[in-house]
Amino acid sequence: MRAAGFLFALVLLASSAQAQDAAFVGATVYPSSDADPIENAVVLIRDGRIAAVGPRESTEVPPGIRSVDCTGAFITAGFWNSHVHIFTQRLLHAATETDAALDAELEAMLNRWGFTTVFDVASVLDNTLALRRRIKAGKVRGPRILTVGEPLWTTPPIYVRDFLEANHIEIPVVRSPADAAAQVRAHWRRGADGIKLFTGSVQRNGIANMPVSMVEAAVQEAHRRRLPVFAHPQNMEGLEAAIDGHVDILAHTAPDSPAWTPAFVSRLTGARMALIPTLTLFDFEARKAAATERQREQWLDKMVGELHAFSKGGGQVLFGTDVGYTDHYDTTMEFELMAKAGLDYRTILASLTTSPAARFNAASHSGRVQAGYDADLVVLEGDPARDVRNFARVRYAIRAGRTIYGPRRPPRTG
Repeated sequence: MRAAGFLFALVLLASSAQAQDAAFVGATVYPSSDADPIENAVVLIRDGRIAAVGPRESTEVPPGIRSVDCTGAFITAGFWNSHVHIFTQRLLHAATETDAALDAELEAMLNRWGFTTVFDVASVLDNTLALRRRIKAGKVRGPRILTVGEPLWTTPPIYVRDFLEANHIEIPVVRSPADAAAQVRAHWRRGADGIKLFTGSVQRNGIANMPVSMVEAAVQEAHRRRLPVFAHPQNMEGLEAAIDGHVDILAHTAPDSPAWTPAFVSRLTGARMALIPTLTLFDFEARKAAATERQREQWLDKMVGELHAFSKGGGQVLFGTDVGYTDHYDTTMEFELMAKAGLDYRTILASLTTSPAARFNAASHSGRVQAGYDADLVVLEGDPARDVRNFARVRYAIRAGRTIYGPRRPPRTG
C-alpha cells in the first residue's frame, strides 16, 4: 500500500469514534454474492454510509475527500459472524474494564477477521448490553452486536458448569412451557435481540432434550416480538424439537445425529431454517478431548457432510465460529472446511453478508457494497474467488465509516 494511503489509515484509526468521509480507490469490489465484480473501483463513504460505488473512470471523488489507495486489494461488504459469545474474561467485565483492554480483546477476536456485525448467542445480557453501549459511544472499537443474552435450557450442558460457577453466573432452568414463555418476555424487556434454546444439552451420560411443548411456547412468544430463535440441537431428538417447535436457526450442525439425508434436509429447508455450521468448533473440541488424529478427522468429516447435504439441498447458511467459547479466532480453517463441504466463494460470501442481513431483517441497509447502504466494508489482501482462505486476510475492517481494524505501523521503505 502506498504511504499516503497508509497515513490516512492511521488517521482513520486514531479518530475511529467519528465516521470518516473517505474514498477507497483501486480495489476490485465484490458488491454482493450475486453481482459481478467491479475492477479498479471507487467506494465513496460519506456520513457513515456508502455514497457511491463504481468504476474509477466514471466515479467521481469530490474535492476534499481523502483517498485510500487499495490497488491490488479486494473489497466486500462487512462480514457478519452469526455465532459468537461475549464470554471471554475481559469481555465479561464490560462495564469496568479499560477501553484499551476491550479494544485489544475485540480486535483479536472479531475486528481482525473483518466482522462488522456479530450475533452473540449466549452471554450475560446486561454485560453484553454494557459492551454494546461503549462501542456505540465510540469509546471502544468493535462490531455492531446483536445478542440473545442468557440461553434457555432445561439443564445446563456439562461443559459450561465449571465456567459458570467460577464466574458467579446464574442462568435459571426452564421448568414448563409457561416458564419458557415468561423467560422470553423477560429477555425482550431487558433488550435481547433474539432467543437461544438448548433443544439438546450435553450431560455426563447422555443428552437432555427440551420438550417440544417448551420449544413451541418459547418460539411463539419470541415471534410475537419479532425475535429470531436459535437452537443448539446436538442430536436427532434436538433437531426434531427444533423443527416441530418452528425454530429459525440451527446454531450448529448436530454431532450426535445420523447422517443428513436429502429427505431430512428437505424438512429443514421446508421449515425455512438456517444453519450456522461452526465447523472449526469440532476441531477445537476434538483437540480438547485429546482425540486421535483419525477420530478428529472422522468427526470433522461428519460435520462437513451435514453442511454439504444442507447446502446442496438449498439451505440458507450463515457464517459463525463460536468464538468466545472457543479461542480459535483465526477464520482460515472455517473457510477451508466450508470449501471442503462444496461451498464456493459466492456461497461463502453470501453466508458472511447477504444471507445474515436477510435473515435478521437488515437487507435494506446491510450486506452489500451499494450506494445508500451502511459503510460496513472489508478490504482483503487477496482475491477470495481464487482462494477462499483470502476471506481471512483482512487489511481493513470499516463499520459505519469507522475503521475498527487496520495497519498499525508504516511499511519499511528504501
